[in-house]
Amino acid sequence: MRILVFQHIAIEHPGIFRDFLAADGIPCDAVELDAGEPIPDLRGYDALWVMGGPMDVWQEAEHPWLVPEKRAIREAVLERGMPYLGVCLGHQLLGAALGGRVGPMPRPEVGILEVEVTEAGRRDPIFAGSPARFAALHWHGAEVADVPPGAVVLARSALCAVQAMRVGERAYGFQYHVELTDRTVREWGEVPEYACALDATMGEGALPRLDAEAVRAMPAFNRDARRLYDGFMRLVRRQAA
Repeated sequence: MRILVFQHIAIEHPGIFRDFLAADGIPCDAVELDAGEPIPDLRGYDALWVMGGPMDVWQEAEHPWLVPEKRAIREAVLERGMPYLGVCLGHQLLGAALGGRVGPMPRPEVGILEVEVTEAGRRDPIFAGSPARFAALHWHGAEVADVPPGAVVLARSALCAVQAMRVGERAYGFQYHVELTDRTVREWGEVPEYACALDATMGEGALPRLDAEAVRAMPAFNRDARRLYDGFMRLVRRQAA
C-alpha cells in the first residue's frame, strides 16, 4: 500500500497522520506542487491525500499548477475510484475539480469552533464513533458553496454549511483541520496570509492565545484524527484488496 500526498506549502503536510502511517509501515510520497514538483503516475498509489495551502482554488493564473492538480483529482476520483482525503484547500479542490462551486465566505472562519455531524454523516462509516458535535480548528476564508454532483454533506458549522462531504463512495473532503500537532498553530502563524486572517478575525496578537487553546485541545484533536484515519484506511484496504 502506498499513499500519494499533494502539498501546496511545505508546512501544511499530513501532520499527525504521518505518525499513524509510519506506525503502520505505510509509505507516503509527498509532492510539493507549489515548488514545481511533477505529479506522478497515479497507478502507483492506493489513495490520494490533498492538503491545505494559502492559495485559493480559482487562482490558476497565479498558481498554474492548480490546473493539472484538478485534472489529477478528477482522474483519481472519477476515473480510478481512488480513496481521496482532502483537508481545507484539498476539500475545496475536490469540490471545484468535480463540478461544485467554491468562493469567498462572507466572514472567515478562524479559531477553535464547533462542528456538527449531519444525519447523513452519522450514517457514514468515516464518522463511526464520533460525537454529534465536537470542536475543531478552522482557518479559512473560502468554502464549498455548492457541492459537486453526487456529494453528500457530512458535517456543518455555524459559518460554513459544508464542513465535510463525501463524493461517491470513497472521496472525502474536510474543511476543518484534522491533522494537527503541537507545532501546527505556531508554524502556520508564520505564514503572512494566515497571520493576517487570524488577526483580522480574532484580534491583533491572537496567535499565542490560539496556540495555547489548541495545545490544550490536542488530545481530543488527535483522538478524532485517529478515528478518522482508521475509518479512511479501512476503506483504502478494502479498495486495495
